[in-house]
Amino acid sequence: MFLIVGANSEVGSAAARLIQARDGNVVTTTRRISDTNVNQVHLDFEQSIEGFMVPERVTAACIFVAVARLAACAADPAGSARINVERTLALVDRLTARGAYTLFLSSDKVFSGGEPHMPAEAPTSPVSEYGRQKAETEGALRARMADGAPIGILRLSKVVSPGMALFEAWRRELIAGRSIRAFSDMTMAPVPIDLVANAIARMLEDRVPIVAQLTGSRDVSYADIGRFIAGRIGADPNLVDPVSALENGQPRGSTPRNTTLDSSYIANRYGLIVPDVLDVISEL
Repeated sequence: MFLIVGANSEVGSAAARLIQARDGNVVTTTRRISDTNVNQVHLDFEQSIEGFMVPERVTAACIFVAVARLAACAADPAGSARINVERTLALVDRLTARGAYTLFLSSDKVFSGGEPHMPAEAPTSPVSEYGRQKAETEGALRARMADGAPIGILRLSKVVSPGMALFEAWRRELIAGRSIRAFSDMTMAPVPIDLVANAIARMLEDRVPIVAQLTGSRDVSYADIGRFIAGRIGADPNLVDPVSALENGQPRGSTPRNTTLDSSYIANRYGLIVPDVLDVISEL
């Protein structure tokens, strides 16, 4: 049985659907007590998890709950760390004590972004508060892995899905002949949500204690993506107004030059390779 912690998230729900489609037995968690049933148990990271009982027969779990916005972590370091570090580690310990393989989802933000295609074993070098929290949790989990705990870590770059709000808003504005503002100093190496869900499902099935990574092969700025979308829909690329993320209030660590990580483990083991960034955007 697979436990999806935070199946209300977009990636969590996609992973749960995929596992179920592969005939996997899935139990999910919810923050709403009224929604609990035989296949959905209550767990709220805003509260202590000491009373959480791991469902019987769970053999593998993936944790999707996190404060993932860089600005939110910067604004409330203590509150976000309670969820991203303290309660995440407490839940992992509870799961692994029952023998359940636990997959922790991390981020390219554990690195500074100074170099592309960072290897999984490279020392972490976070710049943002969010990245620092992810790196702290990773460090604690890797110590547990060294002691034999059944834990996996999967680092991801920006996950994108069809109907992504930002790109849909840009498309509508450009079609109407109105200008859009896009960051020229913020980049992404996006990963399609279906590829992420597939990688998670495969790792939960394999239960290998490993640090794996999944990102696109190259970074493109948001401004370049805006111009690409304009070209795809026949709009004037000059409608894209390049602006600075840092000058427009984005937090420290939001503008790494590189977000790509060495994704060879996922490619070699599962045959999952992220298409080129512009192909990914086209498919959206």
